[in-house]
Amino acid sequence: MMIKARSISRGTASGEALISTASIGFLGGVNPETGIVMEKGHPLEGKNISGKVLIFPHGKGSTVGSYVMLQLVKNNKAPAAIINTSAEPIIAVGAIISKIPMVDKAEKDIYKLVKDGQKLEVDGTKGMIKI
Repeated sequence: MMIKARSISRGTASGEALISTASIGFLGGVNPETGIVMEKGHPLEGKNISGKVLIFPHGKGSTVGSYVMLQLVKNNKAPAAIINTSAEPIIAVGAIISKIPMVDKAEKDIYKLVKDGQKLEVDGTKGMIKI
């Protein structure tokens, strides 16, 4: 199944879905050396985002979060791609400077169609999600 979405950051990637209904703040929320979500009480606490298609509503927190995303890439611990319900500047800038494919505003409810661990392909250039 192909789902149209808005392109945020160019590139293509695939991986297993890792889904959160809670927003993510990368500064203090994700360990840039390990890729593990460390925010206390977060639904993904203790899970590793490395190589995953990370699905979450939007980002939160400090603008430094964009640079944490870049550090994740440098440490080979970044998500393969990002799908947001509605992108905001911190995550969008982080994805662009880190060259992580990213889309948002999917034409169908991604939370109803995708399960954790399901293989996905994201085309941030064309704005497409393949399930």
